[in-house]
Amino acid sequence: MNRFKVSKFRHTEARPSRREAWISDIRAGTAPSCGNHIKASCSLIAFNSDRPDLVTDLDFSPFDDFLLATASADRTVKLWRLPASGQALPSGPGLLLGPEDAQVEVLQFHPTADGVLLSAAGRAVKVWDATKQQPLTELATHGDLVQGAAWSRDGALLGTTCKDKQLRIFDPRAKPEAAQSTPAHENNRDGRLVWTGTQEHLVSTGFNQMREREVKLWDTRLFSGALTSLTLDTSPRSLIPLLDPDSGLLVLAGKGENQLYCYEAAPQQPALSPVTQCLLEGALRGAALVPRRALAVMGCEVLRILQLSDTAIVPISYHVPRKTAEFHEDLFPDTAGCVPASNPHAWWAGSDQQEGFSSPPSSLTSPSTPSSLGPSLTSTSGIGTSPSQRSLQSLLGPSSKFRHAQGTVLRRDSHITNLKGLNLTTPGESDGFCANQLRVAVPLLSSGGQVAVLELRKPGRLPDTALPTLQNGVAVTDLAWDPFDPHRLAVAGEDARIRLWRVPPEGLQEVLTTPEAVLTGHTEKIYSLRFHPLAADVLASSSYDLTVRIWDLKVGAERLRLQGHRDQIFGLAWSPDGQQLATVCKDGRLRIYEPRGSSEPLQEGPGPEGARGARVVWVCDGHYLLVSGFDSRSERQLLLYSAEALAGGPSAVLGLDVAPSTLLPIYDRDTGLVLLTGKGDTRVFLYELLPESPFFLECNSFTSPDPHKGFILLPKTECDVREVEFARCLRLRQTSLEPVAFRLPRVRKEFFQDDVFPDTAVSWEPALSAEAWLGGANGQPRLLSLQPPGMTPVSQAPREAPARRAPSSVYLEEKSDQQKKEELLSAMVAKLGNREDPLPQDSFEGVDEDEWAKYLAQIIVMGAQVVGRAFARALRQEFAASRAAADARGRAGHQSAAASNLSGLSLQEAQQILNVSKLSPEEIQKNYEHLFKVNDKSVGGSFYLQSKVVRAKERLEEELRIQAQEDRERQQPPKT
Repeated sequence: MNRFKVSKFRHTEARPSRREAWISDIRAGTAPSCGNHIKASCSLIAFNSDRPDLVTDLDFSPFDDFLLATASADRTVKLWRLPASGQALPSGPGLLLGPEDAQVEVLQFHPTADGVLLSAAGRAVKVWDATKQQPLTELATHGDLVQGAAWSRDGALLGTTCKDKQLRIFDPRAKPEAAQSTPAHENNRDGRLVWTGTQEHLVSTGFNQMREREVKLWDTRLFSGALTSLTLDTSPRSLIPLLDPDSGLLVLAGKGENQLYCYEAAPQQPALSPVTQCLLEGALRGAALVPRRALAVMGCEVLRILQLSDTAIVPISYHVPRKTAEFHEDLFPDTAGCVPASNPHAWWAGSDQQEGFSSPPSSLTSPSTPSSLGPSLTSTSGIGTSPSQRSLQSLLGPSSKFRHAQGTVLRRDSHITNLKGLNLTTPGESDGFCANQLRVAVPLLSSGGQVAVLELRKPGRLPDTALPTLQNGVAVTDLAWDPFDPHRLAVAGEDARIRLWRVPPEGLQEVLTTPEAVLTGHTEKIYSLRFHPLAADVLASSSYDLTVRIWDLKVGAERLRLQGHRDQIFGLAWSPDGQQLATVCKDGRLRIYEPRGSSEPLQEGPGPEGARGARVVWVCDGHYLLVSGFDSRSERQLLLYSAEALAGGPSAVLGLDVAPSTLLPIYDRDTGLVLLTGKGDTRVFLYELLPESPFFLECNSFTSPDPHKGFILLPKTECDVREVEFARCLRLRQTSLEPVAFRLPRVRKEFFQDDVFPDTAVSWEPALSAEAWLGGANGQPRLLSLQPPGMTPVSQAPREAPARRAPSSVYLEEKSDQQKKEELLSAMVAKLGNREDPLPQDSFEGVDEDEWAKYLAQIIVMGAQVVGRAFARALRQEFAASRAAADARGRAGHQSAAASNLSGLSLQEAQQILNVSKLSPEEIQKNYEHLFKVNDKSVGGSFYLQSKVVRAKERLEEELRIQAQEDRERQQPPKT
């Protein structure tokens, strides 16, 4: 191999996955051992947890994705038959090997023979026949603790690293003693080894005498010394070597660190060449190499690492950039298949037959690849699709007009800061805080169930002293402002009571301890409050007593009670017309009630599979229900149901990501947009909902640098319509409250965007009273136009006439000398006439990206056609015409004609260019400076026009010199 040959992996990129692709909410074990703490097959991932039964190492069979071997601190080796997705885990192992004399530190399946595996415990290394549950051989005792052991790729040899600093090579079928041995690393700290794709070469990691971490490349045929070595740095962290034998890429992961090093191991040179580095978000507790058969080969993914952190598993992909999305054989040679070459008996008898090799699948992922290992295959998911797929969808299917929506945190002078003692542990059924157009109510962590009421019209830093609060006496579970009375706040507590508070119009100035009214009736803790959307003084509440109760606040009594729930009620929502109420329950059912007709559900259907939490909201003018919840794999998802057919299940399901918090859906009836985020999230998803396929249209999401504790929508009247702001929200942070504006980029913002702002419901005025609604009456909200005075709707705005493009023949045809001269002089005079107007750069405005790309393409094509052929010829013709005109018109005097010949401009032409009628030095200088500036190349002019201006000025200055000389000659007396 040529040592100067360029590596095909030199441009390899490490791409940590987005947070929604992580496996979150885990608790990784931190007990010290020689294992990697995490392993992966094409279908499953296994990792060490913080359970008391310590697992020291683990490995998946290369021939069975669901066969796992584990080494435990109880000195045994266990083999587990894992179930497929959705089935219960086994209560005990299928096989048990051991016990050993010491804790088992290393475990690895044989690469070609099924049912053969090695184990290292203390100073002993054994090769097991799992089918007979007995060892085939026990290798010679090592001088100290065995720290690492690995099979060569063909399974003929076995290498070990030991605390006695020796690197040993065994042929276990020939003899139990080491065939070769050599000093590996000078320090006896944790040493590891991995084999390359050949039987002759392996890589070891360890520490030198100076406690520097080092990596060495070895050749078993020249085992007295390493072929090459690499020193990294001084660190107490041990290195985990992960080597892909097909590509030769070696990833070095340091336990407890936040960086991965990638090298290319090239034994033929020999060299360990650096490829790339990758920074991790959290400290690394373990790392595993995903099997090559699970890679996205069409995306040129050559390597995938799984990082185990304290609370998550993070996939990290290594891609080689290629121009075409096709299968590249140079990157993906035939790899080891999943069919064993022999059984334990045949291998021990001397068979060295190799397992079947096959090319990686050409699809993006293996059919058995789970969502945690590869891109999502769900066609309805807008999160798992690639940018190219999303582009294709935008071409072939509908797209939302809100797809370019932009969420922006408003200026700091509109924030409320210095919030202290927030209660961040409100139940998952609660939004955490609430707001109306005037105030925001936030529960505090202090005892007594205190609620702070802040004025939105008075932003700024809150005082360091204690705030006046509402004293509820018990912990707050939920709270809500009355939509028809901005001064009334309903607060639910753990004592099964609802307290109604009256906040003074000027704001909360002192601590209030006595509520306006107290509603009693529930027997268990209340966790949800929802005011009626149209009727005044009607409130619904849900409780752990499995009932939903509807209250008449005017009389302070319970009027209706809904039953039929068999478990905790996760969420409830009124229909837009207020006639029905929907609930989603932990029993996995979605229900719709007509409260005035029956206490039993009108309809019932299947809800989300997961039991971690859910929310429900009415969408699409009340014809559909949107439910956010979890599936059986704890992936967050959206389910869209027809309100007329709950029993038939969801009409559409959209998988989002994996996260512990329940998504809080915030629906805007005017735009059809739903905003989705959870407590502790940093991202707000935006989707436009449709009552027909494809149901979900993805829009730009809003991402914040730090997690928010709550996120709510303000009334529509708070939006800045002139800036095309269609939604304004409040984002609750650890110590502050900040407004977030969602705006839509539009070119003609001087017009009212009536396609974005239809008439909105007057949500602060009731349509009927509680007595009327309870009596069976229905109402409709009054509508209000959001059009500001003086703004014309964009639908009535005059259409802009499209610029007509002249055919290319107009630009390429020959023009006469006189036409060129007239065009040049007209342009000069036109620019001079607009001397008081702003420069072109002062009025530049943005255009749409598509329009700009079209114009840019036209300019490039036009420039290629015109500049190459016509510019030089036109310039020569212009120069010749100018000289001819100067000769023809410059007979006024001998000296003036000579000046015209020298400059190529006649006096009349120079005056026309600078637009001067009489030869005044001040006017010439003034006009020259202006024309030279407006014809600068940076503002759309050209050097050619500037040269004309300079030549005209020189010609007029020469004429002034000639006239001055003639005047002096006339003033001199004649000679006698």
